[in-house]
Amino acid sequence: MNILILGSGGREHTFAWKIAQSPLCETLYVAPGNSGTAKIAKNLDIKVTDFNAIKTAVLEYTIDMVVVGPEDPLVLGIHDYFLNDVQLSHVAVIGPQKAAAELEGSKEFAKEFLYRHHIPTAAYQSFNASNVEDGYAFLETLKPPYVLKADGLAAGKGVLILNDLNEAKAELKNMLVDAKFGDASSKVVIEEFLDGIELSCFVLTDGKHYKILPTAKDYKRIGEGDTGLNTGGMGAVSPVPFATEAFLNKIEERIVKPTILGLQKDNLPYKGFVFIGLIKVGDDPKVIEYNVRMGDPETEVVLPRLKTDLVEIFKAISEERLDEINLEIDDRAATTVMLVSGGYPEAYEKGKAISGLENIKDSLVFHAGATIKANQVVTSGGRVMAITSYGNTYEEAIKKSYQNINQLHFDKMYYRKDIGFDL
Repeated sequence: MNILILGSGGREHTFAWKIAQSPLCETLYVAPGNSGTAKIAKNLDIKVTDFNAIKTAVLEYTIDMVVVGPEDPLVLGIHDYFLNDVQLSHVAVIGPQKAAAELEGSKEFAKEFLYRHHIPTAAYQSFNASNVEDGYAFLETLKPPYVLKADGLAAGKGVLILNDLNEAKAELKNMLVDAKFGDASSKVVIEEFLDGIELSCFVLTDGKHYKILPTAKDYKRIGEGDTGLNTGGMGAVSPVPFATEAFLNKIEERIVKPTILGLQKDNLPYKGFVFIGLIKVGDDPKVIEYNVRMGDPETEVVLPRLKTDLVEIFKAISEERLDEINLEIDDRAATTVMLVSGGYPEAYEKGKAISGLENIKDSLVFHAGATIKANQVVTSGGRVMAITSYGNTYEEAIKKSYQNINQLHFDKMYYRKDIGFDL
């Protein structure tokens, strides 16, 4: 098969690394890709939301399968675009259709889905600019901290957790009236705060059957000890040590099964990854959010633990026979640490030369915000690369990642030195 991956991050480099190992993959393309994917696939200079340019490439390179990395094209309906085009309808697309992608596209849609299917989650209400006063009143009924979520896509940055009531009211106005996150915060969901430890559950589904991938935990805050601003993710660990068999059974019975059944009942066509953001409150899992694609940097620890051929899995998903696949998982732990540009997640400089890549031993390097200029790998984004290692324990794996990071350098390089600290 000729396969096209859409996206340019560490997640997409990890997909490319895994797919390139499959004997079923003839030629691999990535649009737009990065310096990492350039070494194992052919990068195409196409935006992930330029559906017409994607169509042209699919026809030109006789692509048989499209694997959608990020959420934007899914929420905009790329799967439907393929199904509704007679020249493209035979191409397998890994990712849900537009109606189902609203689970990530709208926080309110997701909360309504959770409530409708009796899936445990935090109490909530949603507000817009016309009833902002009601929002203030609802905040007054809650105990701090206060959780405000922009309804739409805000690149992982649309969630605020605030301890002060007046600050929460001011931020609600800021989001709804002053459009802090643009259209994404024209509606805001206010939730009760759940106190616990977070983890992520990844599910593959063909719309009828499902398979659960290894759990992972990522670290969203820029600062050590989980302090400072939210980022796209600073590192991840898999498996999650506190996710015991009994706890995993609760996740499957109370959350995964009703989610997959709910998709069927609500007629939400789904072929791809369901990423369920969870929090462990006491001994019980509750859903914080749904994403309709793999997480980043969780992909960098989950896929390296998957021994089964990923293309075979994707083929089974497109043909609705996922139940025939047996997932084989590596028993070792995997950890990843994200190297980021100085200043991220706020303003940062690009174009910094990256040195030492040839010195990495016994770790995987997944490029994210990196590109090739004049035969040199340079920074091109906030999250630059993820250093993934295996170990018999997550402590052993994390130690290996940190040892290899010492071989790497770029100007103002920053990373968290405490990934896994809370486990």
